[in-house]
Amino acid sequence: MDWQTPEDTVPSGFITDAQIRSILGKPPASGAWRDGDPIGSRSFVSIGSFDFDIGASIPDVRIAYETQGTLSPERDNAVLVLHALTGDSHLVGHAAPGHPTDGWWSGIVGPGLAIDTNRWFVVSPNMLGGCQGSTGPASLGPGGIEWGASFPYTTVGDQVRAQAAFSDAIGIDRWAAVIGGSMGGMHAIEWGVSQPERIDRLAVIAAPARSNADQVALNSVQVEAIHIDPRFSGGDYYDAADGEGPHRGLALARRMALLNYRSPSELNDRFERSWQSGISPLGSDGRFAVESYLDFHGNKFTRRFDANSYVTLVQAMNSHDVGRGRGGLTNALSEVTIPTIIIGIDSDRLFPIEDQLEIARHVPGNIDGDDAVVLSSPFGHDGFLIENEAVGRQLRRLLDA
Repeated sequence: MDWQTPEDTVPSGFITDAQIRSILGKPPASGAWRDGDPIGSRSFVSIGSFDFDIGASIPDVRIAYETQGTLSPERDNAVLVLHALTGDSHLVGHAAPGHPTDGWWSGIVGPGLAIDTNRWFVVSPNMLGGCQGSTGPASLGPGGIEWGASFPYTTVGDQVRAQAAFSDAIGIDRWAAVIGGSMGGMHAIEWGVSQPERIDRLAVIAAPARSNADQVALNSVQVEAIHIDPRFSGGDYYDAADGEGPHRGLALARRMALLNYRSPSELNDRFERSWQSGISPLGSDGRFAVESYLDFHGNKFTRRFDANSYVTLVQAMNSHDVGRGRGGLTNALSEVTIPTIIIGIDSDRLFPIEDQLEIARHVPGNIDGDDAVVLSSPFGHDGFLIENEAVGRQLRRLLDA
């Protein structure tokens, strides 16, 4: 199952013939986890009815989650780890039935690692609107039909309120730390602003305090790539046969995203102008190696994700602004007085270091004063998933604070 290793957690590499053969079969209409699929390492809990910011509601919301380590008798060692846009609850472990990919932070979470499961009880939920067990567009609604595009518009604030209700449901009144990267970092800073009384420490990694126009623009073209796929069918595609779902639009959206997750220098240094095969890409049927890299990972992605869920989550990222309704960004961030670490990647072109510096300047609990921790990495935004030693060193500083 080597082909299922998450591309986010490893450096870019040339695509082999064996990898290409592994995705020759037709992709399913949706790569979502569905009831009846192998459960794997997941647990599930209901948080009951849920009201969204826009006024819509769902009668019963379920959150899928996984845990590592042991909860102390005092229940004071629980750490909440929040995943990125296309992550899920599978934080640690190999790909297996029910889990199409390896755990996305196995180099950070585990016995003796930065988030030491001999010390901490680590909880990783799949976010509201996701597609790996938590309620989202691919879930069945009250009529026994998938919500699809009718799933309520979801904000980062909604997702954090769902995480807070989830915390109540599993009996965690206070988290020793809340840690998130990328979209999970958006959740983390929202936790710090909206739920400060429930957390002792906070880590915001490679994320902004609000999505800016450039980031919204990047997201909008990914959404459009899905919508213009004729097989998207207005979001009603779940009964389509294999190969008849909106996989081309979803794969294109993923390829667009990958260009922002990695740095230009990594792609240039790794691929240069190499050909994928001996056939020239200059007027013949050959391809550049970087084209095959993007195609392979875009097509692989359709086998583990859902197009409607992707649209829902990207739009949630667009909603992100911790200053909205709170007197502005500076006023909102001034409420974060708990020990906090803000980490950025110097080559990140999706959420550049200026975003983390903006948070750092206004968070009174920042353990580094007015500065963010800037990690040097050639891997761009995905550096927080690859640079385990550097990221782990900083998380140890926070957890020992």
